[in-house]
Amino acid sequence: MVNEQALTVSLEEFGLSKYEAQAYVALISKGTISASELAYYSDLPRTKIYPTLLKLESKKLVIISKSKPIMCTATAPEDAFDSVIHEQINKVNAMNALISNLKKASEESRKSRGSEEKRYVHISANNVLEQLRMMVDGSKSSINIMVDQWGLGLLAECKEQLLSVLRRNLEVKLLLPSTQIGSESYRAIPNEVKIRSSDIIQNCFVFDETEVLMIDDENGKGAIFSSTEVLGTNQNRIFADIWRNSVKTDALADMTKNEAQEVYKIIRIINENGLTYILNSIMISKKPDLDMLKLLEKNGIHLKNKSLDEIIEIMDAALQIMCSGHVNFDANTKNITIESKLNSGHSLPWAYVLDGCLQKQGFKTRTVYQNNQTKGEKVTIKISKN
Repeated sequence: MVNEQALTVSLEEFGLSKYEAQAYVALISKGTISASELAYYSDLPRTKIYPTLLKLESKKLVIISKSKPIMCTATAPEDAFDSVIHEQINKVNAMNALISNLKKASEESRKSRGSEEKRYVHISANNVLEQLRMMVDGSKSSINIMVDQWGLGLLAECKEQLLSVLRRNLEVKLLLPSTQIGSESYRAIPNEVKIRSSDIIQNCFVFDETEVLMIDDENGKGAIFSSTEVLGTNQNRIFADIWRNSVKTDALADMTKNEAQEVYKIIRIINENGLTYILNSIMISKKPDLDMLKLLEKNGIHLKNKSLDEIIEIMDAALQIMCSGHVNFDANTKNITIESKLNSGHSLPWAYVLDGCLQKQGFKTRTVYQNNQTKGEKVTIKISKN
C-alpha cells in the first residue's frame, strides 16, 4: 500500500510546500476530483485549497477546469517532474564545473608563485618519502592531505610520524579515492586520522595551512612550496570544498576491501538516483521496494544472495555514512527500525531496499514512517511470515 505521508515528504524534497505536496499526492491517488473533495482527501484547510491549486497550476503540476464546481486533475508524474530532474542534473554539472575551475586556479597559482618568487624546492623521487616523513613530523597545527593510490602508499609508510603528531593533538584530514577504502595502505593509517572519500585529482599535502608538498605520481618527484600565501590559501579552499562534499568512511573500517567497495557503490547509486527512482516507481509500478532491488541489480549489486544479517550490516554502514543513521533489528518484536538524523525522506530509499530484500526472502512486511522535525525520521518495518 502506498505510503502517502512518505510521498509527501519526498515531494517536499523536490521543492514543493507541504500543502502543495499533500494536494498533489491526493490528486494522484483519487484522479479528477472537485476542489472541495480535494480539501477533504488532502486534509488541507478549505481556505488554502484555491491558493494551493493556483500555485500547483503555475508549476504545471495540475490542470484546473473552468466549470463549476471546479474540477482538478494532477499532471502525470513523468511530465510534471521532468524539469525538476533536469534542474538537479544542472546542479551536478555546475558543481563539476566549479571543481574544474578550482583545479585550474590551483595550477595557475602554482605556476605564478613559482615564477615570481622562486619559493619552491624540487625533491628527487629517491628523497620524497624521507622529505614527507620530516614534514609530517614537523607539523605544528594541522595537515590536510589529498592522495591517489600511489600517494596513499607513501603516506602509509609515515605511520610512526603520523602517530607522533596525533599524540600532540594535531588535526589530520585525509581525502582518498573510494577504490582505496579497505586496502592494505588504508588500514595502515592510524584510526585518529579523519578519513573521507572523494574523486582525487592530485597528491597534495598542506602543512599548517602554509607549506605545500606536491608529488607527481608519474615520476615520483616532488616540489615544496614554503610560505606561499596564495598557493597555501587556495589549496586549503579546494580541500575544504571537496571535504564538505565527500563521503565519510568510519563505518567501513572493520570491513574487507570488497565489502567496503560494495557499500560505497550502493551509496553512490542510491545517493544519485534513490528518491527520484522511488517517486517514479511508486507512480508507475506501485512496487518501489522491489524496483529498488532491480536498480541495484542493474548496477551489479545482488543483495538477494546475502543473509538478512549481512544486508542489515550493509544498510547500517550506509546510513551511518550518509545521514548519521542506524539500522536495528529487534529479535523479540521482529521489527527493523531505520533511523536518520536528517529529515525529508533521506531514509526512505534504504527502507525500500530492506523491505524488498525481506519480501524476496518470503517475509510479509508493513512499513510505518515517522518524522520528527528536531530528532529526524524513523521507518519501522514490521515483519511476519507469509
